[in-house]
Amino acid sequence: MTRAEGTTVDAVEVERFSCMAAAWWDPHGKFRLLHRFNPTRLAYIKEKICLAFDRDPLEASPLQGIRILDIGCGGGLLCEPLARLGADMVGVDASAANIEVAKIHSGENRLYIDYRTATAEALAIASEKFDVILNMEVVEHVANVGFFMAASASMVKPGGLMFIATLNRTLKAWGLAIIGAEYILRWLPRGTHNYEKFVRPNELKKELSVSGLNVLDELGVTYNPLNDSWNRSSDMSVNYILLAQRLK
Repeated sequence: MTRAEGTTVDAVEVERFSCMAAAWWDPHGKFRLLHRFNPTRLAYIKEKICLAFDRDPLEASPLQGIRILDIGCGGGLLCEPLARLGADMVGVDASAANIEVAKIHSGENRLYIDYRTATAEALAIASEKFDVILNMEVVEHVANVGFFMAASASMVKPGGLMFIATLNRTLKAWGLAIIGAEYILRWLPRGTHNYEKFVRPNELKKELSVSGLNVLDELGVTYNPLNDSWNRSSDMSVNYILLAQRLK
């Protein structure tokens, strides 16, 4: 994981997701797994933000005034529900097609979200700052993990949070996320994931520490095919989430 200057954008990955942009809001389409995953990750994000910023999760808009950046926002599956909770949302994606879909959908739902075709490093260079940064299912698609994490972490305000959800580099993850989901069950288009880009938790923890962030929490997220649901778990061997904070 080098920290050389450059770009975090993998052009092949951007083109792949651009070709699927129109499918973002189809709950039965190519992003079906993300739609099923959304309630679990949203509940966790809301819970941890409310705890860190002393907000009442039962209020109608508990995230009012909290500025959140969703990096690799895609069609806005996380941005829209967080905006409804009161958050000041900024969603960025390297794919202009994804951003266009996100803008149209949020407009149809009368939500104001600051969507931009941009990269983490571009916002970092512009000295943007956020209370919360979301890196959800994006780390395994960037060109340079070290550079990406450094750029992302530089935008976290003192006391702010960063959520990172990704895939562990294990044989189990290879078997389930690639062979199972892409080739056997065909839940995802073939080529969606590259095993070599999966990142182990200790590797991410090292990058976070170098960037001045402390890991507050870690958990696995597992899929239950019997009831078609995602659940929090102690098993981090496939999907996992890290929560980090910059000290005040």
